[in-house]
Amino acid sequence: MQLRFRHGTLEIGGVTAGAKLPTSCAWDERTLCYRAPASAYAEVVLWLLRAGQPFEDTARAYPDLDATLVVQKEPRPYQREALSAWNARMGRGVVVLPTGAGKSLVAVQAIAAKNRSALVVAPTLDLVRQWYDLLRTSFGVEVAIIGGGDYGVLPLTVTTYDSAYLHMEHLGNRFGLVVFDECHHLPSEAYTLAAQACLAPFRLGLSATPERPDGRHALLDALIGTVVYRKDIVEMTGQYLAEYDVETIAVELSPQEQETYAEARAVYTSFLRQHGIRMNEPDGWTQFVIRASRGLEGRCAMDAYLAQRRLAFGAPSKLEYLEKLLSRHRDDRAILFTQDNATAYEIARRFLVPVITHQTKVKERSEILSGLRSGAYGAIVTSKVLNEGVDVPEANVAVVLSGSGSVREHVQRLGRVLRRKAGGGRAVLYELVAGETSEAHVSRRRREHIAYR
Repeated sequence: MQLRFRHGTLEIGGVTAGAKLPTSCAWDERTLCYRAPASAYAEVVLWLLRAGQPFEDTARAYPDLDATLVVQKEPRPYQREALSAWNARMGRGVVVLPTGAGKSLVAVQAIAAKNRSALVVAPTLDLVRQWYDLLRTSFGVEVAIIGGGDYGVLPLTVTTYDSAYLHMEHLGNRFGLVVFDECHHLPSEAYTLAAQACLAPFRLGLSATPERPDGRHALLDALIGTVVYRKDIVEMTGQYLAEYDVETIAVELSPQEQETYAEARAVYTSFLRQHGIRMNEPDGWTQFVIRASRGLEGRCAMDAYLAQRRLAFGAPSKLEYLEKLLSRHRDDRAILFTQDNATAYEIARRFLVPVITHQTKVKERSEILSGLRSGAYGAIVTSKVLNEGVDVPEANVAVVLSGSGSVREHVQRLGRVLRRKAGGGRAVLYELVAGETSEAHVSRRRREHIAYR
């Protein structure tokens, strides 16, 4: 019997149709062999060993890791518990810890413990850069990057989810351990294929909030493993994370703004009712976009939707209140979050604070974050790009001027300001909500997390 890696799949040769094999294996009439996703490698090998079936393994092409930790950072008790729980599940599973709790240290310890070549998959180039620096410093060896114009493969490699999807069918047998950072991204249809094309028997997922609104987080059990360890924000504040306060502040639209909002809202909701579209259903937004593209009435409904959204997200009264908050926290470091780029740029112009959006180049983004760390800037404003990946221990104030209804997004934004400071002190998150608008409902939805109760 032979095991071979072929284009992201596992071939089992030397047997005929009807042979007894794990259910993940299916007979392939084209090549006259059994075939399974590469991710089934560990299952197939264990099954063959238990069955006493001799086999030749040419599928695995990953080496032992010829490196040890040169920077020994003592894990905190919960980090040791997380690593122990992961090892107890044969090195497969998801670790759920809040932002700022040191999930990356758990991964570094896991890589050192398994001593196999390792691939770290991250959602953004900012996070790729952070992992590159962390692994190179921790192990004292060269680290390769795949993504952002770079392509290199070494026993320690970091890549983006997009690049993993593009290249995994050729790289999938080169690593014995794969770490999926912010693993709630993995269950998307494209990224799922990348996980299935990876042979790595050891798998670690990291996330602060693995649950997805579409329910696809259930796929993580098969792609990585079950949740083996979990601690939420409220369990760690005080001792490991900063104590914090959350203030939700309702600001009112002017009478004229309220009238304009109500008119636009009426056009939008009337269109939804007319076409039987329910926006709270999984395909609600898709159905709205499709119907809105089919005629003048639909385009008017889309314009109305965008108009009422702009009024709620960028209400002048919010900016007036933001001025008070910036004055109140003039000696603190603040991150201001918006849902859209237009509002972020408006805040940047009005208050003369640096702005980071998806249009900001990597070098400029790095300089802005360095300025916030050093105190050269007292505040920065961003749309969605800093929900994940920013490491600014000095920031202790977050102001959410607008956002989606995503619980994950809200928890991530809170997590940006929860790293403990040397001198202690409390963090605070302000949420500014336009009263008597749909944003009030959105606010209630995104605060459905234990961290806000």
